[in-house]
Amino acid sequence: MKPAAFDYHRPDSLEEAVTLLAELGDDAKVIAGGQSLMPMLAMRLAAVDHLVDLRRVGELQGVVDRGDALWIGAGTTQAAIQRSADIDAAVPLLTRSTPLIGHFQIRNRGTLGGSVAHADAAGEYPAVALTLDAEIEASSVRGRRAIPAGDFFSGWWTTALEPDEVLTGVAFPRWHGRSGFAIEEFARRHGDYAIAGATVAVELDDDDRVRRCSIGLFGLAPQVERAAAAEAALVGTVAGDVRADEVGETAVSGLDSVPSDLHGPAEYRTRVGAAMVARAWEKALQEARNG
Repeated sequence: MKPAAFDYHRPDSLEEAVTLLAELGDDAKVIAGGQSLMPMLAMRLAAVDHLVDLRRVGELQGVVDRGDALWIGAGTTQAAIQRSADIDAAVPLLTRSTPLIGHFQIRNRGTLGGSVAHADAAGEYPAVALTLDAEIEASSVRGRRAIPAGDFFSGWWTTALEPDEVLTGVAFPRWHGRSGFAIEEFARRHGDYAIAGATVAVELDDDDRVRRCSIGLFGLAPQVERAAAAEAALVGTVAGDVRADEVGETAVSGLDSVPSDLHGPAEYRTRVGAAMVARAWEKALQEARNG
C-alpha cells in the first residue's frame, strides 16, 4: 500500500518548523527519521494532510556537555549515538541500548527524538530516558519548555507534547561515583520489538550499600514504567544481601496492565519481565562494584 496524499514541508530552521506547526494545527505531523511514521502511513494506519520534515533543522543536531547533564539533539541518529565516545562516557546506558533497536539500516535513519516522541511501550530509548530521569525539551511559537521524563509518557504512543511542539533534545543527567548500568530484553528475533525488557542504573556507597537505583520496565504496560516499589526497597540495603530474582519479582509485582497478544499472555510477559530485571540488576551491580 501507499500513503494517502499529503503536502510536504521541509523547513530549514526550528523557528520555521514551529511556525508551520502553529499555522497547520492538528492537520500536520512532524517526521524525523521516519522509521515509525512512514510504515504507519504506508499501511494506512495513520493519515496526515501535512508532513513537516525536520532533517534540515540544524538546531536539532549535536551533543552539548552541560556539566551535570549531557544534552543530545532530537535529530541525532541512533547510529551516531552508538558511535559517540562522549555519549558512551556520560550516558553508557543509552549507548548499550542502541544495538537492540531494529537493524543497522533503521539505526542509520532513526533518531533519538523520533523514538522518544513515538513513545512505544516496548521502546528502548523511552525506557532509558525514564530510568535516568532525563528531561525532554520541546519548542513552539510560545517558547521552550523542559518536561521531566516521568511526566512525558502517558499511554499508548501518547506523550505530553502539544500538537504545535517540536521535541528539540533530551538532557540526560550524569551519574557519578560507583555506578553501574545495564539493559536486558527478550525478543523472538534480534531486531524485533521486545516482549519484555528492563533497564537498571545503580550507585553504591563505599560500604557497598545502594545509595540510589532506578529500574525501568518496557513492553509490560501501555507505556514505559518505573519499578518504584523495588527501587525504594533497595535503597540502603547491602548489595550482596539482595537476591536478583527477588529484585525481579518485586519490580513486576505492582503491574496491573500487562498486555496479552500473539506473543504471549500477560502472565508470560510478567515472568519474562522479572527475569530481565534480575539479569540487568546483576550486571549493573557488578559494574558498580568494580568502580
